[in-house]
Amino acid sequence: MSNFFDEYLNIPKILNDKKEYREHMRRVEALPEDYQYVFKKIQDHMWRFAAGSGYDMMKVHYDLIELFEEGAAEGKDVLEITGDDVAAFCDELLKNSETYMENWREKLNRDIHHKLGKGSDSK
Repeated sequence: MSNFFDEYLNIPKILNDKKEYREHMRRVEALPEDYQYVFKKIQDHMWRFAAGSGYDMMKVHYDLIELFEEGAAEGKDVLEITGDDVAAFCDELLKNSETYMENWREKLNRDIHHKLGKGSDSK
């Protein structure tokens, strides 16, 4: 229960996180228009998969802002950073984050194995 309060009801942490988020979004607004557009599309796409408190997703977004800032500073086109398959780029970014997709996959396997009497060790 303490973890719940630390993650979800910690008012000073929430206020600090909101302030940090606004600062990062100002950095996005400073990017070239194409970079801003692609960032916001990626952000929207990735939030659909965020699990838990979403804090690990914020780390991914902040790293993406940094990557985009570096690319813009070098004069690269945004698709030189992401590649033409932006969805695959997003999948790669999400690989090490906790997502609902992973939770759904685990639940699917767990439900089937439970029903078939295979136990939790079988996959």
